[in-house]
Amino acid sequence: MDRPVRPRLASLSDFQFGAVATETIEDALLHLAQQNEQAVQEAAGRMGSFRETRIVEFVFLLSEQWCLEKSVSYQAVEILERFMVKQAENICRQATIQLREKTGPQNWRALKERLFNKFILRLVSCVQLASKLSFHYKIISNVTVLNFLQALGYLHTKEELLESELDVLKSLNFQINLPTPLAYVEMLLEVLGYNGCLVPATQLYATCLTLLDLVYLLHEPVYESLLRASIENSTPSQLQGEKFISVKEDFMLLAVGIIAASAFIQNHECWSQVVGHLQSITGIALESIAELSYAILTHSVGASTPGRQRTVPPHLVAGALRAATSPTHEAGGIRPK
Repeated sequence: MDRPVRPRLASLSDFQFGAVATETIEDALLHLAQQNEQAVQEAAGRMGSFRETRIVEFVFLLSEQWCLEKSVSYQAVEILERFMVKQAENICRQATIQLREKTGPQNWRALKERLFNKFILRLVSCVQLASKLSFHYKIISNVTVLNFLQALGYLHTKEELLESELDVLKSLNFQINLPTPLAYVEMLLEVLGYNGCLVPATQLYATCLTLLDLVYLLHEPVYESLLRASIENSTPSQLQGEKFISVKEDFMLLAVGIIAASAFIQNHECWSQVVGHLQSITGIALESIAELSYAILTHSVGASTPGRQRTVPPHLVAGALRAATSPTHEAGGIRPK
């Protein structure tokens, strides 16, 4: 398979914080907060159903093979997620009508079969669309995509590839420039730098990327453990799970959890200060930040962390998080809305 000639990827050392005016940062943070609030309010139904481990891993590996930036892989997952949810809702809606009326052909079955057969093509189209948003004039070519699909045993024409992209675009009303948790992480790290955070933003950034990958790959188990902790019950009801969707779609909450967990891994002695800054910036309760960061750390403890190559002792995790959620701090916590 031929590999596309790509520009050199930006390394972590190339990423600079503190280069943007504070007024610009304030405006950008406000815009992200408004986007996040709208997304949380609209969260319902099957949202999050297609951030499944094998799907995310496929997108991540494909993005890596094509030398795409990390932001592209996250955006591709979000585009695919929203597209598949739209398709699933459409199939369920048609199935409900046709099964109730019992008249006419049951074409919802054909739609389901078609969606299943073209899933890989749609996934690759989402990655290609995300690459176009990122690189503009240097994108993944149709020839590269077709060669990749052929290597997997899928034979498609350029016309079918274009139709696939158009199908995704139309389904999402051409709204594919979607926010990702990475944008929230980068913005909050920028603000932390201006607020005098003891742990340098550049030091936190690499760990944040690793943990964000982890949360995407282990999305269901991370949020399942968070749900059980939030309701203090090991067997959540279906209704509780449905109400928890708004928490899963809260990217601002995920970003503060990622940064808090990263700060603990990098320097647990400064963890409380970082969490305090995050609470002040976002207004998210300290207990909520502690609960999510604990869920993330629970699924990453024992793994090597960038730069340190050491493990985080479980007793340190528990001790620091208990201190953060003591009565002297703000109460609240994550609860299904």
